[in-house]
Amino acid sequence: MVLAFVAAFTAANAQSVKSISAATSALEKAKAETENPKKSDKFATWIKYGQALMNAETAPAGNGWIGASQQELQLVLNGEKTRASETVVLGGQQYQKDVYDTRNYYYVGQGPTAQLMMIEITRPILENALPMAAEAYAKAASLDAKGSKNKEIKTALETINGKLVEKAYTAYTLGKMAKASELFEAAATAAAYAPLCVLDTNSIYNAGFTAWAAGNNDRAKTLFSKCLDAGYYSTDGEVFAKLADIANKEGNEAKGAEYLEEGFKKFPQSQSILVGLINYYLTSNGSTDRLFELLDMAKKNEPTNASLYYVEGNICEKLGMTDKAIAAYNKCSEIDPNYAFGYIGEGILWYNLALKYQEEAQNEMDFKKYDVLEAKFVESLKNCIAPFEKALGMVSDKSTKVGIAEYLKNACFRFREEPGYADKYATYKAIVDGK
Repeated sequence: MVLAFVAAFTAANAQSVKSISAATSALEKAKAETENPKKSDKFATWIKYGQALMNAETAPAGNGWIGASQQELQLVLNGEKTRASETVVLGGQQYQKDVYDTRNYYYVGQGPTAQLMMIEITRPILENALPMAAEAYAKAASLDAKGSKNKEIKTALETINGKLVEKAYTAYTLGKMAKASELFEAAATAAAYAPLCVLDTNSIYNAGFTAWAAGNNDRAKTLFSKCLDAGYYSTDGEVFAKLADIANKEGNEAKGAEYLEEGFKKFPQSQSILVGLINYYLTSNGSTDRLFELLDMAKKNEPTNASLYYVEGNICEKLGMTDKAIAAYNKCSEIDPNYAFGYIGEGILWYNLALKYQEEAQNEMDFKKYDVLEAKFVESLKNCIAPFEKALGMVSDKSTKVGIAEYLKNACFRFREEPGYADKYATYKAIVDGK
C-alpha cells in the first residue's frame, strides 16, 4: 500500500502540479480537448486527460506523503498553516489530526518525529477524479492500435489502483464503510482495464467486506460471489463464512450451511466456519453428525495433519464431549510432537471447566453439593497447568507465549500457598508483564 502511494505521489510530482487553480485549469482544458471532434479520437488526448485528472486528485492533498515525519513536512509545506489540530481515536489508534483548507492529515506519534499515516481530502477538485482517470487511460489504450503507450498506460493504471486502495483504507479507518466499498471496487475496476488486465481479488474482497460491514448485504453478496468465481477465498476461507452469514440474514439457513460445508472442506481450521457449522447443526436437527462426517473426510485426505485433530477437539469441547475432546487433543501430539495447539486446546478445556464449576459452586446453597463442585473446580484448574506448561515450552510467538502465561499465572495464583506454585506464579507473571 505504501509503495503504491509513493509511486502515485512521485507521478503526481512529475506533472509539476503547483496549485489547485493550475490543476483545475489544466483539467478544464484537457476535458475540452476530449470533446473536440478533431482531437477526441486521438489516444494522446485521452492520456493528457488522464494525467490532468490524476493531477486534480493530487493537488488538494498538498505536498505530504504517507510515512513522512512532521519535521520533513515542515520543509515542503512552504509555511502553510493548519486551520485546527486535535487528537482523535480511530479504530483504537490515537492520531493527531491537522486540518487544512482542502485536506486533513492524520499523524501517529508526538512532536517532530510523528509520522503521517493518512491523508483525507475534504475539498476535492473533482469527486471521482481517479475512476475517471482510469477510464481515460483505458480509452487511450483502445485508440492506440500499435500499443506504443502500453507501458505508460499500465504504469498509470497501477498508480490509480494503488491510490484508490489508499483512499479506501482511509475511508475504512474513518468508519465510512459504504464509501470504502465503492473505492475498493473502483480500485479493482482500474486494475482490470486493458492493457493492465489484472484481477485485483483483494480489492474485490475488501469491497465486499466493507459493504457487509455497512449492512448492504445484496452488494456484499455480489462481490463475495465474484471472489468465489475467481477462486479467491481470503484468509481461512472467510468468503464462505460471510456468504453464509448473508444467507442466514436472508432466512436461507440451508444455503448458509452449503457455503459453510464447502468452506470447511477447504479450510477445516477456520474458526468462523467451524462455529457457524456447529450453530447450524445444533439449531437445525439437533444433530452434529454431519460435522464429524466432514472432519473424517478431511482426515482421510490429510491423515498426518495434526491441526485436524485440534479442530475435532474444539468441536467436542464446544459440544460438551470432554473425554473425546481430550483424546483428540492428545492425538495432535501423537501425530506431531512439536504441535503445541493440542496442548493449548486441552489446557483451555480444563481452564473453562474450572470456571464452570466455580460459577456453579458460587450459586449452590447445598453445602455437600458445594463441596463436590469446589473439588471439581480445584481438580480441573490443576489439570490445565501441565498441558499449558508443555505448550509454553514449544511456542516461539511472543503473543502466544503471553496468552499461555496469562492462563498459567491465573491458575498458579489460586494455589500459591502450596509448595512450588508461588514460584511458578512469579515466573508466569513476569512473562505476562514483559520482563
